[in-house]
Amino acid sequence: MSGRDHVIDEMISAKSIAARVEALAREIAREFEGSEKLVMVGLLRGSFVFIADLVRELKMNVEVDFLETSSYGNAMESSREVRILKDLRGEIEGADVLVVEDIVDTGHTLAHVLRLLEGRKPARLRTIALLDKPSRRETDVRADWTGFEIPDEFVVGYGIDYAQRNRNLPYIGKVRFTGP
Repeated sequence: MSGRDHVIDEMISAKSIAARVEALAREIAREFEGSEKLVMVGLLRGSFVFIADLVRELKMNVEVDFLETSSYGNAMESSREVRILKDLRGEIEGADVLVVEDIVDTGHTLAHVLRLLEGRKPARLRTIALLDKPSRRETDVRADWTGFEIPDEFVVGYGIDYAQRNRNLPYIGKVRFTGP
């Protein structure tokens, strides 16, 4: 984290994440049982580990697509301006769609993505987030499924980064700055 001394304290263990992903997959399978076409849309880059683990736990056919959004850049605070950097490759009209998000913070990104995808006329549009920080919410949006609710802490790991670092940690860690 360029120039600042820091420590990463484990907040949610890899084992806890794996157990929660397995439970979420069972709930999703029940919700979408009999679906003719389920498209899981991962929001890049932070959701890539979560969506990979979730897809492997599902015992049903799914299509996977990705949207890349940006509202942080390399900052610790959201700019609240959501930009689409990469759009879906496939069509979702008439399909059941599950948006997979790493973390719902202010809610601006998820709200923007939902408005965009609603306009493409999916049969059903649902959301799942690994992490939720309700104390930071600035928009009236919430995921249909949430892995873990967390306090207002800066976190990394399991796909979540700061300045493109620490995505590879197998757990969710809280960043604690120790220097100036």
